[in-house]
Amino acid sequence: MSSTGKSLTAGQKKERKKITTKTLVTMKQRGEIISALTAYDFLMSRYLDEAGIDVMLVGDSLGNVIQGNATTLTVTLDEIIYHAKIVRKAVKTALLVVDLPFMSYHVDLQESVRNCGRVMKETGADAVKLEGGERIAETVKHLVKVGIPVMGHLGLTPQSINIFGTYVTRGTDPKEARQIQKDAKILQDAGCFGIVLEKIPASLAKKVTASLKIPTIGIGAGINCDGQILVTHDMLGMTEMFHPRFVRKYLNIAEQAKNAFRNYIKDVKSKKFPSRSESY
Repeated sequence: MSSTGKSLTAGQKKERKKITTKTLVTMKQRGEIISALTAYDFLMSRYLDEAGIDVMLVGDSLGNVIQGNATTLTVTLDEIIYHAKIVRKAVKTALLVVDLPFMSYHVDLQESVRNCGRVMKETGADAVKLEGGERIAETVKHLVKVGIPVMGHLGLTPQSINIFGTYVTRGTDPKEARQIQKDAKILQDAGCFGIVLEKIPASLAKKVTASLKIPTIGIGAGINCDGQILVTHDMLGMTEMFHPRFVRKYLNIAEQAKNAFRNYIKDVKSKKFPSRSESY
């Protein structure tokens, strides 16, 4: 039966409701796991939405997988807005979250609010994501106050790579682990509706998750988070040179694509393409 009381005929699917920030909190309360992946273009975003993904993140990881840069630091606000506007066109039910790039929310509170406002107004995003703990708490409070939902990000924060020096697991020593736990509570109190936990010990992620009323979404943080996220290009096997332990590859698109390109080149050069049926 559908919600209207009418039976669904064969082939019909129950219409999926739009995911909101409140939906994610409710999912945590019910013990329902949240699925999330990154998105940067229209077609991939459409496939993600049709597959039923809960959260789409227009991540500054586009600096790596789209632009070919070594870090995310070069991504600009205009670039993230450009990609988010494209993704928005494909999204019907998923929650659309947009990363705020490096130095777009670090100078002062006024600029931070202005930049986040640009993202929300120009892209139609549902929320923004900011990296950091206690140092961004006041920014989070002001953003929430003006009506901008915020997702936090703790643990390995790629925008701080020049401070960390390497993409090593964070929170392995007691002092840093305690700080991550403290920061998670601070972000929750500041108004974040959820927090990404990246590359921290599974035991620490479990403690953080249990201590919060808002959901945690893990990437390299073990099974006990309230949800999981990966970079879509990684889980599809498109990034051949990147093999972190936490990535599970569900396809090997890199090799499949190269084989398809080789076959096309072969058919073109041997005049097997186009055939008569492929001509007018």
